[in-house]
Amino acid sequence: MPRPSAGSFINGEFQSRHGTLAYKLYTPVGSTRRRMPLVVMLHGCAQTAADFATGTDMNRLADELGFLVLYPQQSHSANLARCWNWHAPEHQLRGRGEPALIAGLTRHAIALARANPSRVYVAGLSAGAAAAAIMGSAYPDVFVAVGVHSGVALGQADSLTSAMAAMRGKGTAKPVGKTRRPLPMIVFQGDRDRVVHPSNAAEFLTSLENSRPGQLVSQSFSGRSAKGRDFTRKVYKSSGGNVLLEVWTIHGSGHGWSGGHAAGSYTDPAGPEASREMLRFFLSRKRSTRLLRAAHPAA
Repeated sequence: MPRPSAGSFINGEFQSRHGTLAYKLYTPVGSTRRRMPLVVMLHGCAQTAADFATGTDMNRLADELGFLVLYPQQSHSANLARCWNWHAPEHQLRGRGEPALIAGLTRHAIALARANPSRVYVAGLSAGAAAAAIMGSAYPDVFVAVGVHSGVALGQADSLTSAMAAMRGKGTAKPVGKTRRPLPMIVFQGDRDRVVHPSNAAEFLTSLENSRPGQLVSQSFSGRSAKGRDFTRKVYKSSGGNVLLEVWTIHGSGHGWSGGHAAGSYTDPAGPEASREMLRFFLSRKRSTRLLRAAHPAA
């Protein structure tokens, strides 16, 4: 297939032995000759790829900053509410179910749009946020960093019942020993979210600590968005100064994309721009050439 033209927002369908996914792919205005970063955006329940693109306003930022945006779309046949099935064990591991399907689609988009494979990122909202955390864990050879908005951390659920409990802030995660260090992650959570309890944001720090990253150095910043929404931003760095985790608490915000466009569903236009902050976090990171060559190509 020819490379998508500049400024195009194409529809496509990807098929593999793991299933079929519809998708939308945005190529920013300007020259397509360079190999641009790719951001994979996973929508929440009851959303579509087009709706999520509108609400997050990622395509506008793509034109400004120069990156590609891929929006996989869950099917009604896979989930009646179009939720990603993040709570089911068969959709939590590499080489299986939805993670394998999304990873396959991501590789397809990299090839189709001639994206830079060393600068590929994944983010999501709600069920999509939980799925993004799974993708980062299962495919650290594909993705470089993860963005989570109003989501549940990996390991908090292995059934629909436990997922609902975790979303209410009553998760019963199994004790774990040392785990592999998570990819660098930026997390957003409204402290008045009635769909995903705000306590879930703390579980991403717990996951990092369980990987025994050594001494963490933390900093806390307070601020207010241009539209009057207060927030607290906490940054966790390694002893060497590398940022491993950022957690944004949006005060007074519910279950919606902070700083999103009101024309999309599940947005909080009054908040700080989660999309822009994610891009700041993402675009400062890339995989080294050595690690890229060593990346495992299997599904």
